[in-house]
Amino acid sequence: MTNDKQPMTKGTILIVDDTPENLHVLSATLSQQGYQVRGVIKGKMAIRAAGSALPDLILLDINMPDLNGYEVCEQLKKSPQTAEIPVIFLSALDEVTDKVKGFQTGGVDYITKPFQIEEVLARVEHQLTIRRLQKQLMEQNQQLQLEIQERMKAEAAAEAASKAKSEFLANMSHELRTPLNAILGFTQVMNRDLEISTEQREYLGIINRSGEHLLELINDVLDLSKIEAGIISFNEGSFDLYRLLDELEEMLQIKALSKNLGLNFIVSSAVPQYIKTDKQKLRCCLINLLGNAIKFTESGHVLLRVKLEDGEMGGWGAEEDKGDKGDKGDKGALIKLSTPYSLTTKDKGQRTKDNSQPTTIFFEVEDTGFGINPEEIDNLFYAFVQTSAGIKSAEGTGLGLTITKRFVELMGGNITVNSVLGKGTIFRFNIHLTQADMSEAVTQPNRRVIALEPGQENYRILVVDDTEENRILLVKLLEPIGFELKEASNGMEGISIWESWQPQLIFMDTRMPIMDGLEATKQIRDKERSWEDEKIRRQRDTEELDLTATKQQTTNNKQQITNTIIIALTASTFEERRGEILNIGSDDFVRKPFPEDVIFTKIAEYLGVRYLYEDLSPATITPHKFNSVSRHNSFFLPELAAMPSSWVTDLYHAANQVREESIFELIEQIPENKANLAKSLRELTHDFRLDIIVRLTKDIIK
Repeated sequence: MTNDKQPMTKGTILIVDDTPENLHVLSATLSQQGYQVRGVIKGKMAIRAAGSALPDLILLDINMPDLNGYEVCEQLKKSPQTAEIPVIFLSALDEVTDKVKGFQTGGVDYITKPFQIEEVLARVEHQLTIRRLQKQLMEQNQQLQLEIQERMKAEAAAEAASKAKSEFLANMSHELRTPLNAILGFTQVMNRDLEISTEQREYLGIINRSGEHLLELINDVLDLSKIEAGIISFNEGSFDLYRLLDELEEMLQIKALSKNLGLNFIVSSAVPQYIKTDKQKLRCCLINLLGNAIKFTESGHVLLRVKLEDGEMGGWGAEEDKGDKGDKGDKGALIKLSTPYSLTTKDKGQRTKDNSQPTTIFFEVEDTGFGINPEEIDNLFYAFVQTSAGIKSAEGTGLGLTITKRFVELMGGNITVNSVLGKGTIFRFNIHLTQADMSEAVTQPNRRVIALEPGQENYRILVVDDTEENRILLVKLLEPIGFELKEASNGMEGISIWESWQPQLIFMDTRMPIMDGLEATKQIRDKERSWEDEKIRRQRDTEELDLTATKQQTTNNKQQITNTIIIALTASTFEERRGEILNIGSDDFVRKPFPEDVIFTKIAEYLGVRYLYEDLSPATITPHKFNSVSRHNSFFLPELAAMPSSWVTDLYHAANQVREESIFELIEQIPENKANLAKSLRELTHDFRLDIIVRLTKDIIK
C-alpha cells in the first residue's frame, strides 16, 4: 500500500528536533499535506539518516544535546552525498547573529519558534519548489551537455567528411584536368602546323571547343563543392557578349540539329556588345539552361532571348516575336502557356555597385518540351534533385539548376521558371552589370607567336612535370619559337638540373611523386638564399678585394642566383591554393589546361622576351551574327516582300529541300541595290540556317 502511494507524495522531509512535541506536531501536519516525513531527536542520528536515504529537505533545530544544528549542517555540507540537500533552521534563537550564522553554515532559510504552521508549510513548499526546479535544470543541463557532445562528434565527423571530399575533389580535379591539358594543348600545337588543310583546322577547332566544354562540365561539380563550402568567388571582368553567344550557338547547334529542333538566339538591338560581369558563371548558366531545354524537347524549338528591359521582347505569344518564334517552320509552333506555375528565387546575391550606372540584362530560355510537373517545381533548384523527365532521360547529375541559381544570385540577379506540363517551359533570369572596360573587353588582334625577335639572349626554360604528355606539350610549343628547354619528371630531378643548368624560368607542376613542386620550389629558394649568404661571407673574408667591387659583385651574384622565375602549374581550381603556391616562393601560377597565349604572355612578363607574330587568316575569325539575327522580321520581311513572288517561292522550295546550290543561284539574281539582302542570305546559308530562310519566305508567301 505504501509503495503504491509513494509516487504521489509531494516530497520527503527529515525533521531533526530534540523536543518530541515539536517533532510530533510538524510530522502530523506535513504528513497531512502529502509529504513523506521522518523524524530524529539527535544530530548524529540526523547525519546517519540523511546519508542512508536522501531526503528532499531537512527541518533542523539548533539547540540539541550532542551536536547542535550548526555543526550538523556543516557536516552535511561537507559530504558530497548530502551537500545539495536544502536545510531550513527551526529555532527559538531569534538574534540576527544566530540567523546570519545559520545562513553562513549552509542553511537556505530560518524560522523562529514559536512558529506558525502556515508559515512553515509555505517556506517548505517554496524551498521544495526551488529544489524541483533545480533538479529539472540539472537534468536539462545534463541532457544539453549530452546533445552538445553528440553535436561535436557530428561536427567532427562532418569536418572529416568535408576534408575527405575536398581531398577527393582536389585529386579528381588533377586527374581530369591533366589529360585535358594535353588534349587542348596539342590541338593548339597542331593548329600551328602550316601544312594542315582548312578542313583539318576546323576539326581541330571543334576538338578544342568540345574539350573546353568538357572542362566546364568538370568545373560544375567542383563549383558545387565550392558553393557548399562558401568559397565561391565573383570574378568580374569585361568581355564581348556577342562573341560568347556566337560560341554557345555554334556549340549547341549540332545537338539541336541531331534532334531536328530549331535553335534560335534573339538579341535585342539595345543589348550592349561589351558587358562587365563574371563571364564564366554567365556562360555556365546559359549552357545549363539551354542544354536542359534541348535535352527535354523532342519537337519544336529552343529559343534564347536577351534584352535590357523585362518584357521588352515579349513573352509567350507576344505579337512582336511571332515571326521569330516560329523560326523553324513546320518543326513546331510556339504555344502560349496558360495558368503557368512559377517559382521565384529571391535576390540574395545583390552585389555592391560601383560608381558606374548599373544595368540589368534579362535572359529567357524557352522550349516546347515536356514541361515540369507542378509538384516538382518547389524542389527544382535543390542539389541532386531531378524531375521525372530528368530521371527518365538517365542523364545529368541534378546539379545544373542548383549551380545556375547560386551563380545568378552571385551576379546580383534572380531566376524564375514558368511551365505547363506537356507544353513547354521558360526559365528567366537577370543579372546586374556595370560599365565595361573597353580596353579589357575588346578582342586583341588575332595573331600568334612564331619566333623570338632577333638580338636577344638565349633563354633557358626548365619544365618539371611528372606527366610526360604535359612536358612534351610545352617542349613542342616553346622549342620551335627559339627557347632552350630541358625536362624533369619530379621535383628532386628538377632541383638537380636547376643547380647545373641555371635556367632563367621554371614551369613547375605542383603535384608529383618523390618530391612535389611546392617542396622543390621551397628548396630552390632556400638554396638561393644560402648561396647568396655564402658569396657575401667569402667576399668579406677576402681583404684584397676593393670594397666597391665587392658590393658590385655581391649585387651581381644576388641577381644571378635569385632571378630564377618559378611559375607553378596546377590542375586545382581551388582559389585558396593560390596563396599557398605564392607564399612558398613561386612567382606566379597557371592553371591547367592553359591556352598557349597564356604561356607566351607569362614568359614575356617575367623575362622581357620579345616575339615575332603572324596575323591569322580572317577566315578563322568567327563573325558576330546577332545584330542581324535579332531583327529578322524588321529587316528581312520588307526586303523579301519587294522581290518577285515567284523568286520568293523558288527560294522557299530550295531552302525547304536543302538545295544550297539553288539558293546561291537565286541569291545571284538579287539586284545590286539589295546587296545587304544578298549578303545576309549568304551568311544564313553558310551558317546552315536554312530553317530561317524557310520561315521567312513562308511568311511572305502566306
